[in-house]
Amino acid sequence: MIRETHDWDCVWIGANLATMRAGERAYGAMRDAALAVKGERIVWIGSALEARSRVASQPVRSFDASGMWITPGLIDCHTHLVYAGNRAGEFEQRLLGVSYEQIARSGGGIQSTVDATRNASHEALLSSALTRARALSAEGVTTIEIKSGYGLDLDTEARMLAVAREIATHLPLSVRTTYLGLHALPREFAHDRCGFVERVSGPWL
Repeated sequence: MIRETHDWDCVWIGANLATMRAGERAYGAMRDAALAVKGERIVWIGSALEARSRVASQPVRSFDASGMWITPGLIDCHTHLVYAGNRAGEFEQRLLGVSYEQIARSGGGIQSTVDATRNASHEALLSSALTRARALSAEGVTTIEIKSGYGLDLDTEARMLAVAREIATHLPLSVRTTYLGLHALPREFAHDRCGFVERVSGPWL
């Protein structure tokens, strides 16, 4: 680890660090600490007191972390980020005591999202997915797993996965995709469950 201050590009001082090192403290926590970087790499961590002393003797661009936490990039390993429409009205129905089965029978539930997603363009799906991805990124997420599953036909499932992968070309995120073709039984296969499973697990996969 580089310890010379002249090898630092900048340093955050007064942070709480989650180093994830094994030891007595959960998450390898360091209180009132500092973190220095060179380029895109962490090159030094230590006490805020030591960092202030180093910066005082040789000026380095520094930031007051004001007790905020600095953690490794977070991984969201289960998301359905790519879809169209919303089911806010269903949430209100559930609060009023309507069962999910009743909502589904009236055309809601997953099938309503499937309908909206099938009718959405690549551009529309990407626009809404980027909004959701930016919100996760702002909370410290750096890697996202994104499932399909709201298309339930070959064309829409493929479009969802293409959109998911494109997110990484717009934002500093790592994206991993999962084909969730059996997320639900689409209405066109309501009376042919076996046929649907065979298509998903065979030619569509």
